[in-house]
Amino acid sequence: MPDGYLASFAKMDQLVLTEKLDGQNNCFNKHGLFARSHTSPTEHPWDKPLRERWKLIKDDLKDLEIFGENMYGIHSIEYADLESYFYVFAVREKDTWLSWEAVKFYAALLDFPTVPEYDIQKALPLFMQPNLSENKILENWLTANLGMPWLESVETPGMLGGFDPLIKAPCSEGFVIRNANSFKTNEGEIPVAQNEFNNLFKLVREAHVQTDIHWTKRWKPAALTDYSKYKWFGYEYLGKP
Repeated sequence: MPDGYLASFAKMDQLVLTEKLDGQNNCFNKHGLFARSHTSPTEHPWDKPLRERWKLIKDDLKDLEIFGENMYGIHSIEYADLESYFYVFAVREKDTWLSWEAVKFYAALLDFPTVPEYDIQKALPLFMQPNLSENKILENWLTANLGMPWLESVETPGMLGGFDPLIKAPCSEGFVIRNANSFKTNEGEIPVAQNEFNNLFKLVREAHVQTDIHWTKRWKPAALTDYSKYKWFGYEYLGKP
């Protein structure tokens, strides 16, 4: 983020702090299920449960686009407490990204969870000091709200029981900080590229991507918790490629 980013976020009425999950960025809209590029719908094997879910909700989406983490394929982090294969983190209507309250409303309406949210007890403006760098101020703010430095927090399981599938050590990927209100992709508040956000940014652990070029051939499906698999339309995909 460029100089001045944190001062811009400190001016926002309210911020939202969520856990960054290690999945695939997918989007449901009335035209199909997409992964990053909206050129054509995604057809990967690890998208199969979401494609089945899209068939059930496509007629209700209208102008809404539902963005979230596809958790069906295990990436660098495995999760012991998944209740869904899809966790919503944003909703766009035409050219506007909806408020966090609207995101939670539409996620609940479509029977999806949102990404885990951390309660912000201490507001960012309280930590703004002219003699400290913005990154240090951000560290202090996160520590105050997480109860530990964020670099220590990513060595914990986070809110969904994250762990490294190779060494079984607890871990989580990082955090996303966003404006709680609705916004356009780039409203010109800070100097970022036109297709980049100035109302949202993320922090991730060092070397957070640990999959290799062979992941697409070796990928494994994630398992849902016992109680939640019965809530998922198409839960028969549990444990099967």
